[in-house]
Amino acid sequence: MLKEFKTFAMRGNVVDMAVGIIIGGAFGTIVKSLVDDVLMPPIGLLLGGVDFSDLFVTLKEGATAVGPYETLSAARDAGAVTINYGLFFNALVSFLIVAFAVFMLIKAINRLQREKEAPAAAPTTKDCPYCLSAIPLKATRCGHCTSEVS
Repeated sequence: MLKEFKTFAMRGNVVDMAVGIIIGGAFGTIVKSLVDDVLMPPIGLLLGGVDFSDLFVTLKEGATAVGPYETLSAARDAGAVTINYGLFFNALVSFLIVAFAVFMLIKAINRLQREKEAPAAAPTTKDCPYCLSAIPLKATRCGHCTSEVS
């Protein structure tokens, strides 16, 4: 059974999938940093200095401190129950960036596969040198102008 598992694990598809998952995790970390550290601060600044990671609604105040809470971390420290819609918005932007990148990657892969799989079809006709009509390759006489074609 161990030998069979080793054979399964070393097949190309499993190894490729593992590499894809590792690269995808690293890519997700980069996109999260892009959203949190590069995109959202200017957007928050344009909207009046809003920090999206601190946008939340308090459902129940904490046991150690009474709201309103200035930041999400203050609400969490107090033990408050919150809906963190700012973090959700950051995650949504991250997802859209990842989804677009994956879409572009799949689109490029499909285009390369189509070019590789579809060889150029051999021509089945040629043009008559006299009347420029399309005639079969094996024809010795044009069916339109009856000229002899070599």
